[in-house]
Amino acid sequence: QVQLVESGGGLVQAGGSLRLSCRASGRPFSNYAMGWFRQAPGKEREFVAGISKNGYTVYTDSVKGRFTISRDNAKNTVYLQMNSLKPEDTAVYYCAAGDMASYSASPYDFWGQGTQVTVSS
Repeated sequence: QVQLVESGGGLVQAGGSLRLSCRASGRPFSNYAMGWFRQAPGKEREFVAGISKNGYTVYTDSVKGRFTISRDNAKNTVYLQMNSLKPEDTAVYYCAAGDMASYSASPYDFWGQGTQVTVSS
């Protein structure tokens, strides 16, 4: 089992920045690809960004150039730096661990509880 705990969410004005963190425990962090997903009220959970075991990154189109995913294997932590935030980025953000950095939720076996991000206009 892998336990994931997100932090760093909050309320920010449009154009502002937040950095989300997700700390993993339970199994060697470097064995897993990591992903960030989000779910807005009334919408399905959607992929935001992923990072492979080797550091290869993928992003959904709506966040390219604004969000950056990174990982620190020594700290068992994955980060999501979010800049130029927009009201439509408002959602609960979840981190996930799995075998590959996929746009789909299927390869991710472990999920955190989520952290709320609210962007005001």
